[in-house]
Amino acid sequence: MKPFAKSADFWSGIALAALGAYIVSEAWRWGYLTEEGPGPGFFPLWYGSIMVVLSLALVASAVMKRPTGKPAEAVRWDDLGRALTCWGAFVVSIALMRVVGFAVSFALLTWFIVAVMARRPQRVALPLAIGGALLFYALFELALDLTLPHGMLF
Repeated sequence: MKPFAKSADFWSGIALAALGAYIVSEAWRWGYLTEEGPGPGFFPLWYGSIMVVLSLALVASAVMKRPTGKPAEAVRWDDLGRALTCWGAFVVSIALMRVVGFAVSFALLTWFIVAVMARRPQRVALPLAIGGALLFYALFELALDLTLPHGMLF
């Protein structure tokens, strides 16, 4: 097996390139520009395109990396568990949006990442969670006149 085929950078780059390609393919179906300005496909198309380019650069760097002769570093299971926990919290946050709305869901996700994952005190986590949710609400709902997902609570 080629050395790069054992590389986490190689495989994560492949996965992210596939995700970026999916985002581009979905965004391609949406309007790029409207009479008012950027359409719903504008940002996802650019985001997905940049994601594909950067992830392919990661794959290329893994393929072109010279073997050092050192044994591969062991998998750090604690770090993997933390990453999967954070990903799971994000998935739960998305599912909660229909029930509690974007602002509450985003505040809960922010609180979880700051208080639980980063182990910061509540005096830091709560203002960040509430302030971030209010900032997003003010920016999108009030300043840009865009509708964020609303739930039964908000």
